[in-house]
Amino acid sequence: MVETSRWSRISLRVIALGYLALLLGIPVGVVLYRTFEHGVGPVWDSVTTPAAISAFTLTLTVAAIAVPLNTVLGILTALVLVRGRVRGKAILEAIVDLPFAISPIVVGLALILVYSRTGWFGPWFIDHGFPIIFSLPGIVLATVFVSLPFVAREVAPVLREIGDEQEQAAATLGASSWQTFWRITLPAIRWGVAYGVVLTVARCIGEFGAVSIVSGKISGETETLTLLVEKRFNNFDLAGAYAASALLSVIALVTLLAMTRLNPRKDL
Repeated sequence: MVETSRWSRISLRVIALGYLALLLGIPVGVVLYRTFEHGVGPVWDSVTTPAAISAFTLTLTVAAIAVPLNTVLGILTALVLVRGRVRGKAILEAIVDLPFAISPIVVGLALILVYSRTGWFGPWFIDHGFPIIFSLPGIVLATVFVSLPFVAREVAPVLREIGDEQEQAAATLGASSWQTFWRITLPAIRWGVAYGVVLTVARCIGEFGAVSIVSGKISGETETLTLLVEKRFNNFDLAGAYAASALLSVIALVTLLAMTRLNPRKDL
């Protein structure tokens, strides 16, 4: 019986690892092989072109704006969902989960409907010199929407697990809500926040669908790394597409390592 159980565990592990290798390991390995097939020099030349540098800079800029916004909004949303006593929590939870249910393409089309030159609010923004669509604000809005749930969904379970006894004790001793948050709540949820931030970074950097709709794909201006990969692939510049994909893979690998380092179970 023990031997059978042991072989069952081994078989499950082999199947799981084989599935991951087939789904992730082999494709990523092929991309890396194709990228460095002709040496490091061509890769360096490909990722240091003005278009690639602009795409890389724009990708990081969008992430630098969207991640802090979603971190603050995610923490506030989690506090309302878990600690708040307000009506309509079910509706709020549905709104938070909306990006999981709606295709990013639909998100991009909705933003165009609202903020384009012929949209509901687009003409007002354009008249005041602040266009949304086909510019940085539209890309940020699309990225913020698709990456909205991660921090909230990582922090909310932590808040439920720790309870509110320490917060009530702090309030009883005269601490303000702000002091309670900074000294009691935030330290207790820091791992949930950190994990949610890492997931948000990964989603922001890898977003394609919504961004491809609202960006206009203007080379050197509104083209992110994911859009650059598509453009080079469609132009039969396979070496350039592989190089940009490898750069995205490196960013994803760094994100994965950060997720591993920030695993809350290490502190248990």
